[in-house]
Amino acid sequence: MAKYKIAWMPGDGIGKDVMDAARIVLDALKLDAEYIDADIGWEFWCEEGNPLPERTLKILPETKCALFGAITSKPKEEAEAELAPAFKGKGLKYSSPIVGLRQAFNLHTNLRPCKAYPGNPLNYRDDIDLVVFRENTEDLYAGVEFHPVADDLRAKLSEHNKNMKKFDKVRADEIAISCRIITKPASRTIVTSAFEYAKKYGYSSVTLVEKPNVLRETSGLMTRTAREVARGYPGIKLYEANIDAMCMWLIKNPKDYGVMVTSNMFGDIISDLCAQLVGGLGFASSGNIGDNYAVFEPTHGSAPKYAGQYKVNPMAMLLTVKLMLDWLGETSMATRLENSIAKTIKDGRVRTYDMGGTNTSLEVAEAVARGL
Repeated sequence: MAKYKIAWMPGDGIGKDVMDAARIVLDALKLDAEYIDADIGWEFWCEEGNPLPERTLKILPETKCALFGAITSKPKEEAEAELAPAFKGKGLKYSSPIVGLRQAFNLHTNLRPCKAYPGNPLNYRDDIDLVVFRENTEDLYAGVEFHPVADDLRAKLSEHNKNMKKFDKVRADEIAISCRIITKPASRTIVTSAFEYAKKYGYSSVTLVEKPNVLRETSGLMTRTAREVARGYPGIKLYEANIDAMCMWLIKNPKDYGVMVTSNMFGDIISDLCAQLVGGLGFASSGNIGDNYAVFEPTHGSAPKYAGQYKVNPMAMLLTVKLMLDWLGETSMATRLENSIAKTIKDGRVRTYDMGGTNTSLEVAEAVARGL
């Protein structure tokens, strides 16, 4: 029996391409694992009306963790238009299956390292080492939305907040509301995770990225909670920055920052900015981590126009495998993999098109495998 059972979820578009690259490296590392196929993605939405089938939700608890390729998400009208005829007009609403996984398994911590590897021609600078901790289950991604907005709901909101009254004359079908939900327990968990990471890996500070001067209640709650948590880590400084200013400072002085922590929407935005500083989404890995389960994924999209061409950069996927190995406790394998990735990038002999090369995704993975 294998030491680990890992759910294998290629997903959509280039998901299969980069997962094939990952398998080359995993096999070279000789990870003692059994890979369990699990259905997820756009084709299951179109054919079954559910991009995250119940059978997948039953498979995952039987595995240690999941490795995921890429997902396609489209706006409401486009999603409904692509449904099989049997499912149209039944009121089905598409929601991202990766968001669904985060909520179903309480994968509260989204870990997104963004590290510049020397020799990468796409680096903004070669000395960048950033880590974003993004709360993964709340905020605007909680899915508490309304459209149209019923009169009784609007009346109740107006009763509790006078600012709603300015929308009294807007028709019910011409207004939409998304709720930004922040809780203290989730805020405490994500901030503690950031401080623990900083303590473990020797970072001197944690920067909270929010907007409490405008979002007084939600960002305010997270800020107060972060200050409480910080008191338990006297050797690590807590800095606070507004999300808009932080985007500017990261471009100007990225070396001044290390570990950052923030809420779901701001984390989604700022982690993409950080990814671009170190070469783009082709180098951006992430882990969705809960108390008892984790799903690891590169942060790039499904890029359907490249599907099956093995053209895209697999480094984000390979760095995601590194995160998974760390989480599994296979730290020696993780270190060997990262060292080989860094060497392959620095050598510059095997590169995909985005880095100015002509090699395929699989050829890059094979070069990394040889370097192990």
